[in-house]
Amino acid sequence: MRSFSEIETTVKRATKAIGFSWGIAEEMGKNIRLLEMFGLPGLKNVNQYYRIYKISNFEDIKEISISNSPNTHYCPIVSGLNFFDQSSIISEFNELEISNLAFPLLFIPFVSRTSEIIGKRIFLKMDDKEFLFNFNQSIYSNYLSGEILEKSDKIKIQFLENKNSFNEEEWSEIYKLSENTFVEETDELKQKSAGAGLTDND
Repeated sequence: MRSFSEIETTVKRATKAIGFSWGIAEEMGKNIRLLEMFGLPGLKNVNQYYRIYKISNFEDIKEISISNSPNTHYCPIVSGLNFFDQSSIISEFNELEISNLAFPLLFIPFVSRTSEIIGKRIFLKMDDKEFLFNFNQSIYSNYLSGEILEKSDKIKIQFLENKNSFNEEEWSEIYKLSENTFVEETDELKQKSAGAGLTDND
């Protein structure tokens, strides 16, 4: 099995070799490593994308809006970078749509990392495939295939407001139980926490 470090380094070099800048190459190395860590076929998809990259007329989403549609297909890499770079602006949207995105799995890590930057969970629906991004810590998905996804007709992205999964009554109940572990403060404890004490060890 190839190590994640080896995958990251090799993809970074391949990205530079295909014509991207070293800065984008660094990002792609991290992204494919992330996909592989989460069990998604990142290397397989990026390999296929690079085979056709120079002979295809992919467009970039330069300024992300609520609705984004290309004349041909969007490049998932540059479009993903712009999505990530514009995270503070687009997080104000309740949701947005992207049509005709090529190799959409390569876009996924940018969304996951955006979730961490903006501090919100992000829900993404890619045709019939669903993804929930949790602050770049985990990806929940109903997509379990290891196949190559060459395009997505429509992607819907929703920015979810942070809220607890429990109500105040449930919180009060568990908090009251936790109080049984609280240590009552005594004079002896106060003296121990007051400072260095009478003995100087310097």
